[in-house]
Amino acid sequence: MKSLKFKLVEIFLFLSLYYVCIAAEEKIQKAKRTYIVHVDKSNMPETFTDHALWYDTSLKSVSDSASVLYRYENVVHGYSTMLTTEEAEALGEQPGILSVLPEVIYELHTTRTPEFLGLGKSTTLFPTSDSMGEVIVGVLDTGVWPELKSFDDSGLGPVPSRWKGECQVGKNFSASSCNRKLIGAKFFSKGYEVAFGPIDETMESRSPRDDDGHGTHTATTAAGSVVPSANLLGYASGTARGMASHARVAVYKVCWLGGCFGSDIVAAMDAAVADGVDVLSMSIGGGLSEYYSDTVAIGAFTAAANGIFVSCSAGNGGPMPSSLSNVAPWITTVGAGTLDRDFPASITLGNSELHSGVTLYNGKQLSDSMVPLVYGGNVSNSSGGALCMAGSLIPEKVARKIVVCDRGGSARVQKGVVVKDAGGIGMILTNTDTFGEELVADAHLLPSAAVGQKTGDAIKKYISSTRNPTAKIGPGTTKLGVQPSPVVAAFSSRGPNPVTPAILKPDIIAPGVNILAGWTAAVGPTGLQSDPRHVNFNIISGTSMSCPHVSGLAAIVKAAHPEWSPAAIKSALMTTAYTAYKTGQKIEDVATGGPATPFDYGAGHADPVAALDPGLVYDATIDDYLGFLCALNYTPNQIKSTTHRDFTCQTSKKYTLGDFNYPSFSVPLETASGRRGGADSSSIIKYTRTLTNVGAPATYKVSLHSQTQAVKMSVEPETLSFKAQYEKKSYTVTFKTSSMPSGTTSFARLEWSDGKHIVGSPIAFSWT
Repeated sequence: MKSLKFKLVEIFLFLSLYYVCIAAEEKIQKAKRTYIVHVDKSNMPETFTDHALWYDTSLKSVSDSASVLYRYENVVHGYSTMLTTEEAEALGEQPGILSVLPEVIYELHTTRTPEFLGLGKSTTLFPTSDSMGEVIVGVLDTGVWPELKSFDDSGLGPVPSRWKGECQVGKNFSASSCNRKLIGAKFFSKGYEVAFGPIDETMESRSPRDDDGHGTHTATTAAGSVVPSANLLGYASGTARGMASHARVAVYKVCWLGGCFGSDIVAAMDAAVADGVDVLSMSIGGGLSEYYSDTVAIGAFTAAANGIFVSCSAGNGGPMPSSLSNVAPWITTVGAGTLDRDFPASITLGNSELHSGVTLYNGKQLSDSMVPLVYGGNVSNSSGGALCMAGSLIPEKVARKIVVCDRGGSARVQKGVVVKDAGGIGMILTNTDTFGEELVADAHLLPSAAVGQKTGDAIKKYISSTRNPTAKIGPGTTKLGVQPSPVVAAFSSRGPNPVTPAILKPDIIAPGVNILAGWTAAVGPTGLQSDPRHVNFNIISGTSMSCPHVSGLAAIVKAAHPEWSPAAIKSALMTTAYTAYKTGQKIEDVATGGPATPFDYGAGHADPVAALDPGLVYDATIDDYLGFLCALNYTPNQIKSTTHRDFTCQTSKKYTLGDFNYPSFSVPLETASGRRGGADSSSIIKYTRTLTNVGAPATYKVSLHSQTQAVKMSVEPETLSFKAQYEKKSYTVTFKTSSMPSGTTSFARLEWSDGKHIVGSPIAFSWT
């Protein structure tokens, strides 16, 4: 009887769980979310004479309540709307509908750089200020603070006549907020508002105004005007200027407190193409997917097809392998490196050990006498004590002490606030395995210094070895000429490319650590509500900072060579990038302390002076990109969803990823346990590339440098003679590969040189 009772209970619980699951599934099905609807514009049903009417009618056929949020005309053909899952599926089955994609929420990838990049040099290659003023850089981000001197339009001529944008009026933003420098500003919030409700204007401006700071920082990095005597709280003093300081700026606000919504991003890209930008800078990233369902990739394709250079941040997921975002080959994917500038602060322990950290704190310093020192994990009743999470520290054990906090779990500056609220008077922020020896400076709200993992371990060892540990933190300073530099930032996202391993990503790295640029007056330099300070410039880090550097450099190349395609500009930046210091040693990876690889830095670190005269470029046309999609075995529908072009791959033509005309090489290989098998198995792979001469007539000879004996390489022909500008020549690289254990990677380099130019390409081998 007891057994029967238990069985009845089990059946009851099973049925209860079943009906709960059914109810939950029905709730999900009925819940509405935003979708981006891609239509085959050329195949509008004959019953319609107007696309808008077609969109409205098709939408009303599946939903009585749905309405169009945005209509897209340029980078995407179609519209965005709110639908249930069932409605979206029904709409996707209608004729003329290519795809109905759920909206993705993207996130932000959060001076000395002109000098560091060599832009202070006098060279006849640089474009004039007049030609520079013809280039328009569009920035998709959190908006702009237009009152900054970084947007001063003194000395600039009339706005380019082809410009079709506007200065959109909104809260705290008028038509007069724009000028001949900041020539356009718009905001896009419909996707955000249908998800979160109307924007709370007590928290953020429903206008192009930047209440976050990130957008102003990226815009001024790319193309800010020259501002003497710039600094953050006395640090990094000097003249601040964007990479393309005479270029025009157009800002598209797509990011809000709740994130950056795909429907808003597409609308902004759509507007930017119509407005007439030349460069599109997007320091944002989201999930990974095939290109036909990647909103940013789809929009970027049409932008590139319209002659617009698109630069995106690689992401801050490093040093984890394959942590990249924005990997489409028509996007320039930018990783982050350091500058030769640092902000050191000394830490003295009670045992007289002297250590160095970094800080941007400029408030009242601690006294010169020693202060009791504790580790957060030892003064907490919480598992979050070591990380100094909110509420984790015991005030009685922290009062009047310096607290050691581990990095991770919460914002670096927020940990200092937790220490301060618990009664602590200073903080030492220590790196763990994840961050290694990477040092990122912050404008802390109490005396603080960040240290690398090794120093952190030494400090913790000292604390555990003595009864009454003490320390003192010295004031921060600005130090120039730091070597080695650059090094690859630990946070910078790495390859291999998780979507298309045969395309090497990132493409390039640029300065992204401790970057000084313009800031909003709406929040302090930490962005915390408890930070009352107001600054015109801030120092922050991320691939969000490296992306606009490359956007600005692309604008310089565009001004010097207005006839070049986005692919040619990208190639010029990549093939002239450097991978070694002047000493000959390879660029370091701060995450490992050893040499970095092309999976970390792509083609290398940007060298804009060399990029102005690259000699040869790997150009790519729309046909090249279509061939690339054919090599991925995309269907005609998937190709149209990505490119908005009717194209069917030829069955008689062999499409290979190795023949896609990219400035770098990635060669995915199979191990002996793969389909071919055999311990001594080998294979022969051929990649063909085409070079375009953009310099004087010259003869180039090839050279190969390899780190592995497992791949034998040869090039045919070994010499390319160009008799005229824009003449094209092709060559083929043959790779004879041996099997290596799965997970093995190795690298090589191919260079063409005429004695004056070096046209370099990294080669990455990976066995799986």
